[in-house]
Amino acid sequence: MRVDEMIGLGVAGNFAHHLEQAGELADFKDVQTEEPEAPKGIFPFYLPSSECFLGIYSIATAELKLPEYEANAQVEPEIGIQFEIVYGENHEVVDLIAERFTTFNDCTIRKEGAKKISEKKSWGPNSKGIGNKWIDIDKFEEGGVMDRYHLCSFVKRNGVLHEYGVDAPLLGYSYFYTKLKNWLIDKMNNQKDFGPLENISEHLKACKYPSHALISIGATAYAEFGEHNYLKSGDEVYVIAYDATKDDSSLDLSETKVILHQTVL
Repeated sequence: MRVDEMIGLGVAGNFAHHLEQAGELADFKDVQTEEPEAPKGIFPFYLPSSECFLGIYSIATAELKLPEYEANAQVEPEIGIQFEIVYGENHEVVDLIAERFTTFNDCTIRKEGAKKISEKKSWGPNSKGIGNKWIDIDKFEEGGVMDRYHLCSFVKRNGVLHEYGVDAPLLGYSYFYTKLKNWLIDKMNNQKDFGPLENISEHLKACKYPSHALISIGATAYAEFGEHNYLKSGDEVYVIAYDATKDDSSLDLSETKVILHQTVL
């Protein structure tokens, strides 16, 4: 399945402290959640065939192009999952089947006055990043391959490598596996156009009910450098998912590690 044929959706607030560090918690002050640790909602970052700005394919593998204006852009290191979308008779989403995952940079500009999350998420080609390969998901529940993976990220600036996001196990997501899947289905069907959020069911309809979605499931908390430094031209971004049960001497480490490496333009 080609990524440019999938609808691109993201999850806001699925890792503790990320929204506070990003200065975006106030955007969601009027959004009510089922539980205190629940994500705030989902947002579109790519709408295939749309004539709006989100219809521009923005996902790249090697380059990250900053906007021409002063952007205050930060890496958002995430896991992206390819889901098959199963629709019911009335085009409601009845199931999501997790097929494979990779690393993702949901690069975001800290834009004052943006009314919707999506306004900060895409500004043209090469404004997002995706890893160099995919890992097949055997089962989207405890005991599956994703149990073993951690996510980390770095930015190399002037030859010095800085930790950008904290190293975190995928099991550290607030909502994961079945709980995340059921929450996603509910939001895809029922999320209203309210505050920074949008009606996702209307986007699915406008995109002619795509068969698959690429869903970035939330950014990790920032390390010290990541919290206090925006991206600059010449930076190199690394977002890495690795099997924490393998050590550096393992012969199959390259088979289990997923790397996103982008040069900032």
